[in-house]
Order: sequence, then structure tokens, then C-alpha cells
Amino acid sequence: MLILSVCLIFFLTAMMLFVLRVVQPKARYAWLIAASGATAAFLGVALWLAQMPFQLSLSWQPKALFPAPILFSADKISWALSFSVAALTLAVVFAAARRPLLINSLSWAGALLLGGLGILATAADNPLALLLAWAALDLAELIVQLRSARRKKDSEQISLSFLIRAFGIALVLWAYIESLAGGGNVLFDSISPNAKIYLILAAGLRLGVMPLHLPFAADSALRRGFGTMLRLVVAAATLSVLGRVQISATTFSPLWILLASVAALYGGWMWLRASDELNGRPYWVIGMAALSVMAALNGNPVGAIAWSCALVLVGGALFLSSAQDPRLKYALLVGGWTLSSLPLSLTASVWNGAFNLFAIFALVAQALLIAGYLRHALRGGLETLDGQPSWAKAVYSAGIVVLLAAQLLLGFVGWDGAFKFGNLLLALPASILALLLFGASKRFRLFAPMRAQWSGGEGEKINNLYQWLGSLYGGLTQSLRFVAELLEGESGVMWALLFLILFISILARDI
Repeated sequence: MLILSVCLIFFLTAMMLFVLRVVQPKARYAWLIAASGATAAFLGVALWLAQMPFQLSLSWQPKALFPAPILFSADKISWALSFSVAALTLAVVFAAARRPLLINSLSWAGALLLGGLGILATAADNPLALLLAWAALDLAELIVQLRSARRKKDSEQISLSFLIRAFGIALVLWAYIESLAGGGNVLFDSISPNAKIYLILAAGLRLGVMPLHLPFAADSALRRGFGTMLRLVVAAATLSVLGRVQISATTFSPLWILLASVAALYGGWMWLRASDELNGRPYWVIGMAALSVMAALNGNPVGAIAWSCALVLVGGALFLSSAQDPRLKYALLVGGWTLSSLPLSLTASVWNGAFNLFAIFALVAQALLIAGYLRHALRGGLETLDGQPSWAKAVYSAGIVVLLAAQLLLGFVGWDGAFKFGNLLLALPASILALLLFGASKRFRLFAPMRAQWSGGEGEKINNLYQWLGSLYGGLTQSLRFVAELLEGESGVMWALLFLILFISILARDI
């Protein structure tokens, strides 16, 4: 019941904020309600440690038609990601304290709703539970993005992104059906090997790793806090499946790892050259997700979850730090250590999988991501805390500190990736290369920041293939519509007779 209790806290708090917005739209205590609910849920996830492992099973009726239950589990893998999602939700609400407290109740409610759905996705212990959680998150993202779309082209890009995510859900459903057809169990750790690769492909497809694409619409219309929550929770919910499956070497593994390596290098390079952290956020997600997929394909699910937690906690701290505060700016350097995979860090377990040639690409991608993070973190925010009440400044700083403290905590206790020495032979070169890239980014024009690619809602050039496929689909649709209108018109009978005569002549020739 602890899983359900935490999610109910998120959902009930969000419902209270929605009702309060209707009944008393100018209530000044709405933020206090949001902060109380987020704090209670965060502490609830922390209390899971005293009871783990435990499960939550929801059966469907009738059982003859739905033999498999909806199963959620809290263990030393799912807890790390659930804790990260809860910490991000709390940080988003706390960081909003410095903004006007009369107009943001809907965004706080949305953040809490996403937090609850994210917990369900990260705790999902079978494909049925996972695809339901993914579908709920995708619908929430679709509604938010369509409301923020300003042009028809933005709506088309959003629809294409949703279609790609839906195909990822279809892959999970296919894995579930194949596992049942083969007489296998419906749990992630016991499904058939062929079904496991579908889960990896589903995660890579949803996050733009395999094949490489950017399924993200322009987020300039989204708030920094809610936009960060939306991006990172969806990513965490998608990558949670990587910690549930143990992938053995297959014929296609080198191809999948190669595709993930290309995505990691591309994401890291674009992240390093992004004009600012918000414009580079899609590349941060792709780069970190690609490293997580590579760890899973190398038989290291714990390392995959470590990259996923770092994606949420390190990225969340950076994206929420929009105010000028020298102390917080240097405190963000904790994120650089978290990404370094040095001993006792959150990512110390990422190099424990099988070593192969593609590890070189992963090492370079890791260095690019670290260098980009240092560049964006040390730049500092553009906003100021001047004129804010003392309590608002303190609460805002506390929100960032929560994410930094969570990174340190997960490096030492609570899950299978804690208190690991790691592989110093790979972690140390990655850190040194990151520092060299960071220094070079300040001196060489090659690393000069790019123009903001997302401010006008334009997709990247790498999406041209998908736009061309969309145009091809539109052309085929118009052709079929023309044929249908032709057959339905006055000459339809004539065309039908002509096809009938042609068909009869072919049969007569065969006879």
C-alpha cells in the first residue's frame, strides 16, 4: 500500500489545487498546499526503504479474460528512480516559491500529477502496468503541448512525437503478448529473451535513441519548472524498464549499441554547443538516455538506472537554477562529480558491464555531457532574487539543494548501485577528457554556442527524414482519397465493370 499511498498523496493534492483554483482562484495558500503534498510524498518514498521489497497487485475482472494483474514493485532498483522523481517534484514546487503565488496553481497541480504518474511508471513490474503508465503520461504531455502550440507546424510536430511514443507502447504490448504466447511469466525479469529486446527498442524509440530523432516539440511556451518536470519525468518513466531486464548477447546487440553510440555522441556534442541549458535540454535527454540504453545492452541494468537517476537529478538541478546566486552556482558542481562515475558517486556502477569497443564512444559521450554541464552550470542564471522575501529565497535554494543532496545520498545508500567503487580505469579518463573539453569550449570557435534551435518551433535537420515520411503519407492519403472519389462518382459503375472484365480475362487465360 505504500506505493499507492504516495501516488494518492500526489493525486489528491493536485485535485485540491484544481478545486481551489475554481472556488478561490486568488487563494494565497495554494502554494503551501502544493509544498505540503510534495513534501509528504517525498518522505513517503524515503520510507519505502524500511519495508522493501514489497508489491502492489491490482487484478482485472473477469480474470478469465485478464489473467495478468497490474503489478507494481518497490525494490532496490525501482526505489532509486522513484526517489529521484519525488525529489524532482518537490524541487519544482519549492523553486516556484520565488514567483507570484497567485497564478501558478495549475502548473503546480500538473507537476504533482506528473509526479504521481512517474512513480507508477518507475515502480511498474510487468509490461501491462508499464504501458498503462506510459499511455497516461503521453496523453498528459500531448494535452499540454497542444495547448502551447502556436502554429500548425508545431501541432504537426507534436502529433508526430505522440505517434512515435505510441509505437513504443505498441512494442511493449507486443513483448507482453509474445511472453504470454510462449508460456512465459508476465514479470520483466522472467519474460522471454526475444521480448526483452522489444522493451529496449521501445525505450530507445520513445526517447529518440534508436533510430536517432528528436521527438520533442518546441518548449519555449512551457514554464521552466513545469517544462522541466514534463521532460524529465517522461524520460525517467521510459528508462525505468531498462533496470528490469537483463539483456544477453544477441545477433543484433552490436547494431543496437552502435545506434545508441551515435545518439550519445550526437546528444553530447549538441548539448556542449547549446546556447543555454533550456535550448540544450532535448540533447541532454537524448545523450543521457543513450548512455542508459548502452549500459542495458551491455548487460548492466544497474548502470542503466544510474544514468537515468543522473538524468533526472543532475538535469533537474541545472534546469531549475535560473536565478543569480554564486553559492548555488558552485554547489551545482556536485552534478559534475555525479556524472564522473568516480568511486562512490551515483554513476560509479555504469562501467561494470561487459567492456567492448563501443565503450570508447560511451566514454567520449560522457565527457561531452560533463563538459556541457559544467559550461552551463558555471554560466549562472539570468534572473535575480532581489526583492524576494527571505523565506522565498530560502525555499528556492532548498529545492535545488534537495536534488543535490539526493545525488549524494544515492551514491552511498538505498539501492544496488550504492557504495560502488566502479571502474577507475575508465572513469578517470572520462573526467580528464571532460575537463579538457570544458577548457577548449572557452577558447576555440569550434565549440561556439549555436543559435537557439527551438525558439521558433523549428525541428532539427535530423527530423527531415520524419517530415519527409509524413509528407509521403499525406500524399498517399490524397491519392487514395482521389481514387475513392473516382470510384464513388458517376463513372464508378463503369470502372467496376472494367475491373470485372479484366479480372475475368486473367482467369480465362489461366484456365
